[in-house]
Amino acid sequence: MSKGKSPSEILRQLATHPLQSHLGRGLHTLGLLGWILAQTGPADVYVSTFSTSDAFLRGFHNLKKKGLVLKSVLLADLKASKKTYKLYKEMQQNFDAVYLAQNHSKVVLVQNDEWTVTVISSQNQTYGDRAECTIITTFQEIFFEQYSGFSDIVDNNSIQLNGLFRRLSEQDT
Repeated sequence: MSKGKSPSEILRQLATHPLQSHLGRGLHTLGLLGWILAQTGPADVYVSTFSTSDAFLRGFHNLKKKGLVLKSVLLADLKASKKTYKLYKEMQQNFDAVYLAQNHSKVVLVQNDEWTVTVISSQNQTYGDRAECTIITTFQEIFFEQYSGFSDIVDNNSIQLNGLFRRLSEQDT
């Protein structure tokens, strides 16, 4: 695992550059989220991913501890549930709600009274040294289109984690 670059080495401030993109190595979602929250202030955060990692969850926990994350929702893939099973306690401790669905999207949505920020990426919430593509925008229309899709999956095509693995493992014994 290589250390990622600082987003400020790659991107420009959100207030003056409402649409940006990056293709390459070194920009990781967690660092990008911290960079966004440093500009927006405390905000609600919605994360959609195929797969997550303990490193991402620990970093997300630190953002919450700093008071930068208000409401938080995680949408992860159901097929990645073997990995999810190992991380479910961390996921539930760090996010207000965790949902599983047939999901391959990688989107981070950040919203407060002044900002709507959308990150669409090829990167899961894991760390690797592969080139990834990321688009970041503050355009409200894009935010609300992505939020609408996120909400539709959560409301109509997912199961809430909420102790699911604990209940299943209790049934097996």
